Amino acid sequence: MPAATVPLLDVAIATPRSRLLAIDVREAAFDYLPGQALLIGEHGREEQRPYSIASSPERSSETGRLELLIALEANGDFGPHLPSPRTGTLVDIVGPLGTFVFPTRPHQRHLLFVAGGTGISPLRSMVDHALRIQAPHQIAVLYSARRHDEFAFIDEFRAHADAGRLELHQTVTRDEGQAWAGGRGRISRRHFESVLHDPASTLCFVCGPRTMVSEAVSTLKELGLPDDAIRTEGWAVPRI
Repeated sequence: MPAATVPLLDVAIATPRSRLLAIDVREAAFDYLPGQALLIGEHGREEQRPYSIASSPERSSETGRLELLIALEANGDFGPHLPSPRTGTLVDIVGPLGTFVFPTRPHQRHLLFVAGGTGISPLRSMVDHALRIQAPHQIAVLYSARRHDEFAFIDEFRAHADAGRLELHQTVTRDEGQAWAGGRGRISRRHFESVLHDPASTLCFVCGPRTMVSEAVSTLKELGLPDDAIRTEGWAVPRI
């Protein structure tokens, strides 16, 4: 796998518990497929961690930036692999990694993207790619977060929804406040029934905590999606 040492262009607040890192790849060729990931660590450190790339290949080519959505640890840090990231910090990247990717020519008429928390990262890359190539599909995004202010990239997705480019459904799992008037509860059968318009002709991508992914797959199968039409990526959630 190719490796490069490149600077950070920006570290921005994405949500209260996550940050968006922009990596400068203008001088380092980094080819990847929508949905793939990379390993990153501060230059010279042994520890590196994998993160899905949140920007589509087309977006990265235009901007010279790779974008990573990184969840902060319980103490507010990034972790020992990135002890003090800021503009100009040199980082080592390795990749691309992973087989959770958008296919070249999906034959299904409907595309469903299901995200939990920072699982939106690779799906944002895939959705942006699909929109840019003007794929002849109907696109739906089902996005779950703990609280109403923890939806990363939500302005971007809402703009697409308002323009009729995709269907957007949101749900919060731990927010009891009055500031949120949208959907509530963990992603379940009732959520899928609202976004699955033709299960036999739907290709679904699910990314998020492992438990959410497992439950989503079981429900999708019950609703008629073929096994080979469900693509997944999940991870264990640390106890906080």
